[in-house]
Amino acid sequence: MVFSANSSFEDDRDVPTADEQLQVAGAETFNMFQKRINSFDKELRNFGNAARQLGSSVGILSSAFRLRERLAQILFLFRDNAADLFPRKISRQQREFLVNPNLMDRKRKARRRKSMPGRVPANIEDSLDIENLPEQFENFATALMTFLKCLNEFPEFTDEAVNTSIKSFEGDLKYWACCLQDYRGQFKYPAVQRYVHDLTAEMGEHIDSITETLSMFIEVGVPTIRFAQKHSTANLLTLSTVATFFSAVTATTLQFSYSQTGDMLSDGVNAFWFSSLVFSIAAAVNSLLGLSWKQAMYRSPGDRVPWWVLMWIKRSPLVFLVMSVACFSAGLVLFTYSTDQGKVTSTITAVSTAFTSFGLAAVSAWFASEKWTFVHHRGSKWLSDVLKDALRRFMALRLVSIVSKFFGWGSRYVQKGVELAEHEFRRMSSMGTLATTALEQGNSLTTGEYAHIISRSPEPLSPLSPSTDSYSHFSAEGSLHPNLEPPTTFNGTSNSPITPRDRLTNAIRSVMMLQSATSSPSNPFSSPARKRTTSSAFTDASISRVISGTSVATTFRGSKVASLMHKLKSLEVTQDLAAHSALVRHLQFSPNGKFLATSSWDRTSIIFRVGDPCVHHRVLAHASGFVGQVTWSPVGGLLLTRLNRAIKIWTEDGVCRKTIKRYHHIQSIVWFPGGEAFLSVEGNEVVKLGLNGDVLDTYHFNRVFLHNVAITPDLRRLLGVGPILYSPKGLHPSKSRVEKQLLVYNIETKVIESQTPVLNDVRDITLAKNGQMALVSYENEAFPQLWKLEMVKDQARLTLCHTYMPKVPVDFAGPSYFGGKDDQLVLCAGKAGDIHIWDRDSAVLLHHVRAQALGGDLTCIAWNHTSDNPFMFATGSHYGGVRLWTTANNYRPHESSRRLFTVTAQSTPQSITPRSPSPVDDGAQTDSTGTGNTRQSQ
Repeated sequence: MVFSANSSFEDDRDVPTADEQLQVAGAETFNMFQKRINSFDKELRNFGNAARQLGSSVGILSSAFRLRERLAQILFLFRDNAADLFPRKISRQQREFLVNPNLMDRKRKARRRKSMPGRVPANIEDSLDIENLPEQFENFATALMTFLKCLNEFPEFTDEAVNTSIKSFEGDLKYWACCLQDYRGQFKYPAVQRYVHDLTAEMGEHIDSITETLSMFIEVGVPTIRFAQKHSTANLLTLSTVATFFSAVTATTLQFSYSQTGDMLSDGVNAFWFSSLVFSIAAAVNSLLGLSWKQAMYRSPGDRVPWWVLMWIKRSPLVFLVMSVACFSAGLVLFTYSTDQGKVTSTITAVSTAFTSFGLAAVSAWFASEKWTFVHHRGSKWLSDVLKDALRRFMALRLVSIVSKFFGWGSRYVQKGVELAEHEFRRMSSMGTLATTALEQGNSLTTGEYAHIISRSPEPLSPLSPSTDSYSHFSAEGSLHPNLEPPTTFNGTSNSPITPRDRLTNAIRSVMMLQSATSSPSNPFSSPARKRTTSSAFTDASISRVISGTSVATTFRGSKVASLMHKLKSLEVTQDLAAHSALVRHLQFSPNGKFLATSSWDRTSIIFRVGDPCVHHRVLAHASGFVGQVTWSPVGGLLLTRLNRAIKIWTEDGVCRKTIKRYHHIQSIVWFPGGEAFLSVEGNEVVKLGLNGDVLDTYHFNRVFLHNVAITPDLRRLLGVGPILYSPKGLHPSKSRVEKQLLVYNIETKVIESQTPVLNDVRDITLAKNGQMALVSYENEAFPQLWKLEMVKDQARLTLCHTYMPKVPVDFAGPSYFGGKDDQLVLCAGKAGDIHIWDRDSAVLLHHVRAQALGGDLTCIAWNHTSDNPFMFATGSHYGGVRLWTTANNYRPHESSRRLFTVTAQSTPQSITPRSPSPVDDGAQTDSTGTGNTRQSQ
């Protein structure tokens, strides 16, 4: 088939190239980061405008300006980095147009210093180099903490959300700055630039959190602080007014006594009143001084002021006013005696002064005690709680407890005597009331008859019967209600005139029935309680990306790629194997292509003989533990299975030759190219093991927790991937993802030659046959990448070549693999069932099998490199099934086998038609040669 220049790609039109997609995605990421920075800068500017109304705001204003300056510098560096990565989408910013909130202030200062000879103006923009990014992160973290410290210097309001968000961001900034120190001189390398660019997403989340909490602080915190400061200034103003008024009163009264001198009483009056005048004036002046100090914008915060200055400004006005009042009251009492006032006047004045002074002293002591309680307990206890605790400890003393017990016994005896007397009094009064009633009705009952009436109890009646309300038939005067019939007697007969005796009998019976009804249990048939219910709805927001660009046909490298596309379109499922009863964790074809090994969580591994059809060759059972990986020896004949802390060596015939137990959790196992030994990846160590289980060598990777490694064909280097355990200074991230690294390790010198940072969760690395191309796989929705191993001054390092981007976001399952002749293809599986196949050298997506075409999810994928069919691979699933895929135009199935799906050469992935199930599903028997009774596909 010949493709024209305008050929369509799969079933899409105008799909952009992979490079164009990376350019667009990178530009979108940076633009989002810039919007977040601008939003944060806007909130800082709004906060500065709102804080100008507060006292002692110069510190917070200055820190906000410095923080805005650091934001502008960070944005400049990230823009410069993004312009290197995406030159067609991001433009550079000139240094002279750097946004600097303090630029105008500096210009004014520069004009003043212009006339100073020999002075060179400082220019901090000279340090705006990407190589200084670690220092910029540290300065940014320092500016953030300075801003937070100034914010917390307002004791009137504290927001824990602001504290948490800023401290979290500060911790991550220090972590990034420490980790980036390892890449000095490499910030112009594309791999490091991409890592720096990926940090914009992590920083953006922090900036959004701080922006949101700062906005709430502006709406709630600033008004609260302003109200508290206004309340404090209002108190000082009130004290100043009262002190001024009181000084006037004292000065007026002094006119009556200042001339009286010579005796002790007169001198005492003048001494007290002159002292009162001095204290009142001091209270007024200190109140005005404290008022001015609190309203000053440039005043120092409370923790920066000496304690004696703070006490003098805050406490002296009230203390002086209280002392002034006390001196005036004492002088007034003495004045009544010095002027020979009457005894009544002198006594009343002295008693009134003592009473008011006692109240003043008691309230002052209470206020002081509340202050002491707050300082010592930080609001966890009130003064009443402290007093109760003190009283409890006082009562716990031995002497006090003995006295309290004695008084307790006495009080209980007295209480019992009072209760007995009250009971006797009530009984006598009730007897007297009944006797009086009988006499009033003219009753001539004897004592025996009266006792007989009292002793008769009413018949047991249900609370729900109408007779329980018979007492309501009587009016207050003891007569019947006019609308009711006369009550019946005990014998059921009706008496028509009612004698006083019957009336008394019925009254006593009604009272007893009333008491019985009121003491009965409540109605059990109560209405059910109404319960509150809440409902919540969750909606999932899906984001679709619409990418427009030039046709992908312009990237085709001639008829070779066109031919690959044509062949890959005919890929179909040819066999569906019921392999396991649980999830298929890993699978791999043997080097000769004749066997397929699988591993599962059902604690088994299965070796299939690849053919038409594939048949079970051997089942490898494991006593305990999940089988996480299978890997064939490069020379064939041996198979390794990996458990959590053990490795088993098997032959092709399913014989276990050796079980090697390890003391650490095994992340992965990798064969040496010659098959003479293999590697066990165990955290930050890689152990070289022989076929008999001997430890041949150990390679240490310090701070990196390796997930997987690959060995170069010349046996000189290891390529490893994994996260770092901590930064060089022992720091850990507070919120962001940890840094991961791609390492090149020299086996001979046992030195890490290069380390490349990445942010996504890297899990696997695979080398191509030429030993120069490495395929790196990530978890979740991170795209697989192709890295090239290059030699620079006798040291190897990895350089990014391609990022393989799918057409839609995919959650990838398991590692990606090389496929095709000479590893010309890259294929990976998605957890939902998607399969993507790219051209390795051009990163063009050649084929995409959609999830709905498979009808199930996937867990792993593996390519058969040495099959007679050059396009054969296998996929594993969650339910334990394994499917074999081949191309229709090369595959010639045996007449006894059946295909699960049939795809025509012109059909798209949506037109895949389900056919008859496989022999494994319907129980059809097949022999080892592939013959058997099967139904032909329709």
